Amino acid sequence: MKKTQTSHVDCPVEKTLKIFGSKWTMALMHNMFDGKKRFGELQRSMPGISPKTLSERLQELEKAGILTKKVFAEVPLHVEYELTEKGESFREVIHSLREWGEKT
Repeated sequence: MKKTQTSHVDCPVEKTLKIFGSKWTMALMHNMFDGKKRFGELQRSMPGISPKTLSERLQELEKAGILTKKVFAEVPLHVEYELTEKGESFREVIHSLREWGEKT
C-alpha cells in the first residue's frame, strides 16, 4: 500500500494541535463545557495558571472561533466567555480523552 504524504499545513491533526495543543488549553476547554464563565471563575477552577496565560489562551480560542467574549459595561468590568457551536463540537473529543484516561 502506497503512503500518501500530507503537507504539514493540510494535516487535520496538526490544525487541531495548533488550536488545542498549548498548555492549559484542554483544561480550559473542559471547564468551558459547564457553561458561561467569567475570568475569575476560570482562574479559580485551574489552580496554577497565571492570569497572563489564561488571558492568552482565551484570546487564542476566541480568535479560532471556539469561544466568544461578551463585555458588559459595568463597574467593575464584567466579561463572560462562552463556547461557540464550533467549540461545543469539541465536547466529544474531551469526552473521549476522559474515557481513555479512566482506562489507563
